[in-house]
Amino acid sequence: MTAARGLVLVVEDEPAIADVQRRYLVREGFGVHVEADGAAGLQAARRMRPVAIVLDIGLPTMDGIAFCRALRDADDWTPVLLVTARGEEPDRILGLELGADDYLAKPFSPRELVARVKTVLRRSAGPPGAAVDTLGRLSLDRRTRTVRVDGAPVELTATEFNLLAHLLRHPGRVHTRDQLLAQVWGYPGYRDTRMVDVFVSQLRAKLGDASPIRTVRGVGYSAREPGT
Repeated sequence: MTAARGLVLVVEDEPAIADVQRRYLVREGFGVHVEADGAAGLQAARRMRPVAIVLDIGLPTMDGIAFCRALRDADDWTPVLLVTARGEEPDRILGLELGADDYLAKPFSPRELVARVKTVLRRSAGPPGAAVDTLGRLSLDRRTRTVRVDGAPVELTATEFNLLAHLLRHPGRVHTRDQLLAQVWGYPGYRDTRMVDVFVSQLRAKLGDASPIRTVRGVGYSAREPGT
């Protein structure tokens, strides 16, 4: 049954871990559906339309990377929280590049899992008091959460959108990676700043030469008019 906060799909093949995730999410008001392999999880995602997906990388039948690729290839931008083992950094980075919104490394606290799901959902909802930002050939509408280049829509994940929106809200300002993790992801003091670089790289790939994101070496990133 879908609870007040919406349905979360958990795709995890370790029953004990899946049960802990389910219990803590239910306690916070979410409905939870659990699948133990990737292929069944993908079918459930298409059938149930969850508000978020907690996705383990190491799954039978279809692993989390293939799951995420298939989801995004079908233009399904449901927020995905990727669960990885400690030694799976290349897979974790690939998952983010394929459109996962965040990741959590095992072992983790169930409370942190719930907090991450809530944060991903807040990011996907976007900030209130929306407005339209334009910079060069790029326009971003916070009301409709759409991005266009020369009038053509560009598909972004929730996290990509929020990172771009944050940079455009403060054009010319230089943001450190730590600041972006705190202000966009909501993770002050988080150690893995490489996640910021992955999302910046993804945005640049999708926006092409219309990307306003500039690297300030040794500091971080800023948004400026392309060509400046």
